[in-house]
Amino acid sequence: MNNNYYGIIMAGGVGSRFWPVSTKSFPKQFHDMLGTGDTLIQKTFKRLSALIPKENILVLTNEIYKDLVLEQLPEINENQVLLEPAMRNTAPCILYAALKIKKQNQEAVMLVAPSDHWIEDEHAFGENVQAAFNFCHQNNALVTLGIKPTFPNTGYGYIEFEKSSVELKPVIQFREKPDYETAKSFLAQGNFLWNAGIFIWSVVSVIDAFEKHQPKLINLFLSGESVYNTDSENQFILDNYGLAENISVDYAIMEQSDNVYVLPATFDWNDLGTWGSLYDKLDKDENNNAVVNTRLQSTDAFGNMIKTKTNKIVVIDGISDYIIVDENEVLLIFPKEKEQQIKEVLKATTDKFGQQYS
Repeated sequence: MNNNYYGIIMAGGVGSRFWPVSTKSFPKQFHDMLGTGDTLIQKTFKRLSALIPKENILVLTNEIYKDLVLEQLPEINENQVLLEPAMRNTAPCILYAALKIKKQNQEAVMLVAPSDHWIEDEHAFGENVQAAFNFCHQNNALVTLGIKPTFPNTGYGYIEFEKSSVELKPVIQFREKPDYETAKSFLAQGNFLWNAGIFIWSVVSVIDAFEKHQPKLINLFLSGESVYNTDSENQFILDNYGLAENISVDYAIMEQSDNVYVLPATFDWNDLGTWGSLYDKLDKDENNNAVVNTRLQSTDAFGNMIKTKTNKIVVIDGISDYIIVDENEVLLIFPKEKEQQIKEVLKATTDKFGQQYS
């Protein structure tokens, strides 16, 4: 295994659209959402450790999740968990990790991946990542893995690329989440991919991009370069991280750089962003009901997503296309077609009953 390969797992999100299972104190990446026996972050770590030395995998997360990370990933040590004392989107934390890694190994090539996505064909994932690693080792390039769209999804950003026969294709531009008609036109053109938020680059290339496009941000983090990988690092981050601009890595460097390439992924992918997306990936019974940790007795019930915490028996009759989730003190029974409103329901619930349910 190549010691120049590094992995960054992004594990700081809350996943509020998966409420009531995903909460601020215990978000979805730390749950076994698929009923496989592994939590999402555990599956991500196993996937990356097939390509990257375990000691080279860092986890970026909120400081309140430190104990959860160490409990669920016993193969890493405390120094591999980088804690964000403030929510500042993805650019500051990725830059922080890159500077730490560069100080340790200037030949490093790093992969950045979310902790909570679903990837079925892990062999194909490994082949795609290896191709990107090879490309970034030989070129000054910022690479992202794009997902071939299967329908005109309006919930994802898109990547427009130059049509060519080469494996890694130059990116023309990143496109915001489109309306339905625009999404249909993207698919018809054939040179658009979903943006999965998976990035590969050498530490030299990504730091160079920050120097060109985000001088204020990199100057902030470079002011602590002497303390990275020392006992003084945590205090520097605690004192300075909150001063960083709240900006995504897409806006900060990807959309402004002219050395961006995309590799069309050959693996199945789902961002597991909503209960409906989880339903899509689960096995169904003869009535298209999907269950996790549930023993179901149903009559005239079709297309439901049902999850309990303790393999509870659930009896339903005459209910179709609903999300039914039993989690501690909260029972959610909600139409699937309104799943995008769960954030609003969460706010209304916590306003009425208290923030402890968020």
